[in-house]
Amino acid sequence: MALHITDECINCDVCEPACPNQAIYQGEEIYEIDPNLCTECIGHYDVPQCQQVCPVDCIPINPNFIETKAELMAKFHRLHPNQKTG
Repeated sequence: MALHITDECINCDVCEPACPNQAIYQGEEIYEIDPNLCTECIGHYDVPQCQQVCPVDCIPINPNFIETKAELMAKFHRLHPNQKTG
């Protein structure tokens, strides 16, 4: 499951640097998350860091990108082939 940022985003800039996969970027109006890079922080942390730092709670699961924890871990290993899980 990738995450996504909703229209409630206030562009506070705290989520982008919190993402260990560099999946978050500034879109045309609000920050966006690349689902091909988002692992919900699996492999890095126990919980998604963007959700932890977001002051307006606008980062839910993206219903268009449902993935199992095993699929997210496989994505982590593809993105970071030389890194051990956190």
